[in-house]
Amino acid sequence: MNENQNIEYKQSWRDEYLKWICGFANADGGSIFIGMNDNGSVIGLKDFKKLLEDIPNKARNIMGITVSVLLLEYHDKKYLKIITPPYHVPVSLRGRYYQRSGSTNQELTGNTLNEFLIQRFGKAWDSVTEESFSISDIDIETIERFKRLAVDRLPLIAEEKDPQLILNKLNLIHDGKFKRAAILLFGKNPQRLFLQAHIKIGRFISEADIITSDIVEGNLFQQVEQALSILKSKYLVSPITYEGIHRREKLELPYIALREALLNAIIHRNYMTTSAMQVRIYDDKLMILNEGALPNNISIEDLMREHLSRPRNTLIADIFYKAGFIESWGRGTLKIISECINYELPEPIFESSDHMFSITFLKTDQKTDQKTDQKTDQKNISVDNQIINLIKSNQKITLDELAASISKGLTVTKSYVRKLKKAGILKRHGPAKGGHWEIIER
Repeated sequence: MNENQNIEYKQSWRDEYLKWICGFANADGGSIFIGMNDNGSVIGLKDFKKLLEDIPNKARNIMGITVSVLLLEYHDKKYLKIITPPYHVPVSLRGRYYQRSGSTNQELTGNTLNEFLIQRFGKAWDSVTEESFSISDIDIETIERFKRLAVDRLPLIAEEKDPQLILNKLNLIHDGKFKRAAILLFGKNPQRLFLQAHIKIGRFISEADIITSDIVEGNLFQQVEQALSILKSKYLVSPITYEGIHRREKLELPYIALREALLNAIIHRNYMTTSAMQVRIYDDKLMILNEGALPNNISIEDLMREHLSRPRNTLIADIFYKAGFIESWGRGTLKIISECINYELPEPIFESSDHMFSITFLKTDQKTDQKTDQKTDQKNISVDNQIINLIKSNQKITLDELAASISKGLTVTKSYVRKLKKAGILKRHGPAKGGHWEIIER
């Protein structure tokens, strides 16, 4: 087996490898094989008897954790397997914290360490209370708006008159103190305490040159509404077309997808950093950049299919759900992809680094379609061709089978099929079970 997020090979033991044990304990657990080279071949150990006693003692005495050390043998060569279970409390090595990420072991520092410690103690950043905030700092108009939005999911909320009682029932107050989520969601001026909690929107003509910009502040409900309004009125084009005598204006990017992407960014962003969320508009694309990498065990590939959501700010996510802003956790990215496909746009590009996450929407501008979007367009075309070829070879193929064959989620696959049907290329005869597809040759 190759080294991965749960396996590490070492030719001999060094005490510095306690960092790797600490990293596994703070992640999902893992195993270190001592007496194996980087290729996973056994080379053997001479001091295995001493290490069988020393390693578990050092893990217990220095880090306070228990590891299992097994003696293994291959072709008369002895080697060790150190098994570290995952720990739900933070584990440190001489005051430093490490965590396994992929096939690397990283020391946690700064905001990353703060977020890790908060999570390990069973809290999210937005659930921590603040001393210098009172009911007089709450925006009553936003409370009333939330009541109107949430009435379908919280039918009795319309009867509540006391704002503090409402926030208490929403789990936004603890021991009489307001949680950070309450401040961000319902505060008159959240930036008084959290200066970084705003959105920067800019129009770029190159990566370095910006020609106009806006800053969106206020609470999170206000930010969503204002950011979308500014994007529609100032930064995005709505070409005018006519269907007979009827005038039609269609925004160059799907509004629903933009709204979902902004909500996802707000819910998942790391508010412990000093950076604002950014929306960058170029001739050929729109990018939303956000501090806060994907959670462990969630990959870019997972975003393309149904997955469990692990929102960084669970209280903010819960309030947005109750307000009807999000439908269900774990499907936001699928909704974004589906809307882009229905809009006859390339799939958006998701990117994640250690501290940053971004989503890029590619525009329909004819000038740039032939250049910057060419590769993405070809990718989408190839997916269409895959579906057509699969149906040609099996007219009774199901949507589930199509999704598995093209390595896409069911929701995304349905979007591609819907687009082909709308284009008059594909036709369905009969029910979902027992029916068949027809390819319309042109």
